[in-house]
Amino acid sequence: MEKVRLKSVPLNHIHIKDSFWDKYIKLVKNVILSYQWDTLNDRVQDAEPSHCIQNFKIAASEETGEFQGAVFQDTDVAKWLEAVAFTLASSGRDEKLEKLADETIALIGRAQCEDGYLNTYYTIKEPERRWSNLKEGHELYTAGHMIEAGVAYYEATGKKEFLNIVARFADVICKKFGPEEGQCHGYPGHPEVELALVKLYQVTGERRYLDTAKYFIDVRGQGENYFKLEENGEKYKAIFPEFAGYQPEYSQSHQPVREQKTAEGHAVRAVYLYSAMADLAYEYQDKELEDACETLWDNMVHKRMYITGGIGSSGLLERFTTDYDLPNDRNYSESCASIGLAMFGKRMGEITRDASYIDIVEKALYNTVLAGIAMDGKSFFYVNPLEVWPDNCMERTSMEHVKPVRQKWFGVACCPPNIARTLASLGQYLYGQDDEKLYVNLYVSNETDTYINGKPYSIKIDSNYLKDGKVKIYAEGKDGAGHGCLALRIPGYMKEFQIYRNQKKLEQVKIEKGYALLEDLDKKEEITITFPMKARFVWANPNVRADEGKVAVMRGPLVYCLEEIDNGKNLSACYLDTKEEPEEIFEPELLGGVVSIRLKGKRISEKGWEDGALYGEHRTRFEDAEFKAVPYCNWGNRKTGEMTVWVKEVL
Repeated sequence: MEKVRLKSVPLNHIHIKDSFWDKYIKLVKNVILSYQWDTLNDRVQDAEPSHCIQNFKIAASEETGEFQGAVFQDTDVAKWLEAVAFTLASSGRDEKLEKLADETIALIGRAQCEDGYLNTYYTIKEPERRWSNLKEGHELYTAGHMIEAGVAYYEATGKKEFLNIVARFADVICKKFGPEEGQCHGYPGHPEVELALVKLYQVTGERRYLDTAKYFIDVRGQGENYFKLEENGEKYKAIFPEFAGYQPEYSQSHQPVREQKTAEGHAVRAVYLYSAMADLAYEYQDKELEDACETLWDNMVHKRMYITGGIGSSGLLERFTTDYDLPNDRNYSESCASIGLAMFGKRMGEITRDASYIDIVEKALYNTVLAGIAMDGKSFFYVNPLEVWPDNCMERTSMEHVKPVRQKWFGVACCPPNIARTLASLGQYLYGQDDEKLYVNLYVSNETDTYINGKPYSIKIDSNYLKDGKVKIYAEGKDGAGHGCLALRIPGYMKEFQIYRNQKKLEQVKIEKGYALLEDLDKKEEITITFPMKARFVWANPNVRADEGKVAVMRGPLVYCLEEIDNGKNLSACYLDTKEEPEEIFEPELLGGVVSIRLKGKRISEKGWEDGALYGEHRTRFEDAEFKAVPYCNWGNRKTGEMTVWVKEVL
């Protein structure tokens, strides 16, 4: 029997009105898009230059000069345009913003080569070296982001200019790559184009795009490694010195994808690849490929993921290492990696209808992804550690990738526009639907128009989920009763819950793969869900050596942390007493309005060490102490200082 995948409700049918998320979503339209447009045009003082728009003008022969920036610099504007598209779809058409996007798209079109090829680095700097270095050149990765943007803009506006531009480039790729004689038998060094080609197929119906995506997945890791072979090519030229001594695991090309059992290599590459694998597993009803996705997911989230939904524990090469190796102070946990994790989890949830995937999507979105952007929308984290001591975040050390403050921009700026497009497309994560059921994944306040069992319904969610654990859902059939089903996600961390249907408490609720099923919907339904939204202590598996003897604090999906501004210096001297009940206080003036958590414990005394001696024979002494924890996603928005998620436990 053919498996049917859940679909997202279109963004233009969802209107988010949420006390927690509104401030971030509004930032995209009101601040982030204009700020990032200025950075793309090198107009932000003291920020790393982008050169992005300038490169397109040079490629279009409208200005003279040399290409500047990274080989994948074009993706900055691609992701910016995708964020614009999602904003137009979710917030309504905006004539000024749309005009700016149209002008940018026209510039991209003028920079496109006559044969359809589109990449400013190779057009300006290395025109004779097209496709000669798939390992490092990022041509297919860049094409993927451009294709995604073209699809999103078409879906938001109905305008075909950008879609036609990226389709022409996709046709170049389909002709160049494949199994036939005379075609290139390589595949992307940085996966991305695979999932983009699936999206292009879905809006155009052109099968060649889907088949090419499948080819890239199927050929990866087969036979002698392609990236090793291409190094002997006549036109090959190395780009990144750090790729010397290249290991195929870095690009997930060490084995055929169906044989891979552990999450390896560069974390962003991995989750983009896995997202495409999930798409293709569904499109081709490929059970073996779906099983591979489940195996890789299980290894990643149960043995190689941080409590915040961060992945990629090594600062060197931004990669996975080994099971349970999760250092807190020098991990990478790139913002883009958590975005990719959410993309992968969303797809697996849609295919399997298993709410446990959405638990991880929620974890990534509420913690690492949000931590990556300042609350004013004008600075960003690329790296997301779980412990920071600003004094030792020094250049030319193993800590130089860790920044104690968010940066205005980056020379390699994949994360800021990626965060923008994710926030603008948040509505895509709220629901999943098939012909009979509407799955509620995230409890975000919104109003939505959709269909349930063929009948038009208006859905309204009023959520105080993060504040008091109460969610109200109003469903009204516009054309009578739908008699379909609402499937309400019960988060895995919620051991208790209550559901009231039309003011009547349900004594028995049918649960299926983590969803509570409310069947036979009437014309009007009022549903209330209450969760015990309490702070809780969380411990790590004893094999996570970095967290031995330590404890973390969570409340709902939010991970909490201690900051120096609330708790003083040397947070490593703090110990939490988990026998003492945490106290929760809603502070409307703190960080835009958050629930802070008061905790009791001990602190190592510095008495006897007044002389500053490095070592001594003073027995460790403890003093009673109280601590204040705030959501990890908000850290670093007040004053630069220490931060830690994992805190030693009083034993």
